[in-house]
Amino acid sequence: MPTKNMTDERLTKFKNKGKDPAVTTLSIEDIIKAVNCECKESQTRGCQAARKLLSQERNPPLKEIIDAGLLSRFVSFLSMDDEPTLQFEAAWALTNIASGTSWHTQQVVEHGAVPAFISLLTSPMLHISEQAVWALGNIAGDGPAYRDVLIECNVIPALLSRISPDTPVGYLRNLTWTLSNLCRNKNPCPPLSAVMQVLPSLIQLLHLSDKDILSDACWAISYLSDGDNDRIDVVVKTGIIPRLVELMSHKELSVMTPALRSIGNIVSGSDLQTQAAVDAGVLNILPQLMRHPKASVQKEAAWALSNIAAGPCKQIQQVITCGLLPPLVEQLRNGDFKTQREAVWAVTNFTSGGTVEQVVTLVQCGALEAIINLLQVKDAKVILVILDAINNIFMAAEKLGETEKLSLLVEELGGLDRIETLQNHDNDTVYQAAHNLIERYFGDDDIEGVKVDTTEDAFVFKSPDVQRTFEF
Repeated sequence: MPTKNMTDERLTKFKNKGKDPAVTTLSIEDIIKAVNCECKESQTRGCQAARKLLSQERNPPLKEIIDAGLLSRFVSFLSMDDEPTLQFEAAWALTNIASGTSWHTQQVVEHGAVPAFISLLTSPMLHISEQAVWALGNIAGDGPAYRDVLIECNVIPALLSRISPDTPVGYLRNLTWTLSNLCRNKNPCPPLSAVMQVLPSLIQLLHLSDKDILSDACWAISYLSDGDNDRIDVVVKTGIIPRLVELMSHKELSVMTPALRSIGNIVSGSDLQTQAAVDAGVLNILPQLMRHPKASVQKEAAWALSNIAAGPCKQIQQVITCGLLPPLVEQLRNGDFKTQREAVWAVTNFTSGGTVEQVVTLVQCGALEAIINLLQVKDAKVILVILDAINNIFMAAEKLGETEKLSLLVEELGGLDRIETLQNHDNDTVYQAAHNLIERYFGDDDIEGVKVDTTEDAFVFKSPDVQRTFEF
């Protein structure tokens, strides 16, 4: 099966740049003096100046602020409920430090900011609570280690308690993004107990209409479903698949992409899990996604299809019935290489598990010709997968006693020349696979002396452009 190597088109950390101009008249020395003095007004002024410097787009002085020893002060300000402006400015400054590299995030965590931010979630002032949500999202986005530190500090119930019918949409966007970062990363995956805690709220968020909330909630589900079948099962059992299938048709690419990724992960699971997605109508949506103008969507759709094609012949029949073979062949012919690679897997999986009749249908749609044309690619793995598919098609032909006719068709399509050339391939496995095919199906006895002037109705196994077909 193809490995899941799709990259995410989203950021794990965000800086809060704010709306007011990030300009301050205070130097770093003035800021250090102000933050370290005992006057609340000066502390607030120093904190705000630091925050403005840290909000700069280019070269914010993260290390200078850390080296000046200001993080301990900022963290201590987080607990000052009677000084909300100071509290807010300190939270904002720390959020922007945590949006830096792993080292910057580590400094924030090691100065004790995590419990302070979790406490700050309960602030009655929404803008302060929201800043804590943002900071925690940056820390969670750093990787699995800090994600798990937050989970152990009970961040999930603290965050979920902020979701209510009255929560403003902007706040919910930040909250959903933070939850998605808590679902993110493998090696290790998030603890299952945390997954069970967060899933009901994610399902709730997936039924809202805001595109940013939907996008991050879908990304969260895509992370949670990217694992072994037990992990996939936890997601499937929530009953969310029909909503994910619905979101695969969303007009916003930012929603459709993670919905498609989630479904792709689910259909990489067991036959039962795949069938749940098929029953929810995924095969009705995939043809339009296979023809989507964006190559990345085509690739993900072809990847999902390749996993469905790896199922039993009942699922393969549903692939045929839902009209997926024509777009599959189009991608084999004209898709970009990443999509073609997934499409080749789809053909090999299809020919491995399909009935003889289903394999005949696939060849009649032009798939054999298309994969033969791809034998000239440089990627040895793809070549091996194609040779495997051709071998599978020959095995179907053998069951019908039509091997010789298939050999002729492959030769007519230029396949024999290509396979013979592969016997000189640098990769030993490619050479061996090509050699075995030639030896088994293209021996001198088989081809020599056979006329290629057969009539069209002599074969039913046909390729659309070459009017020679097999009575499979």
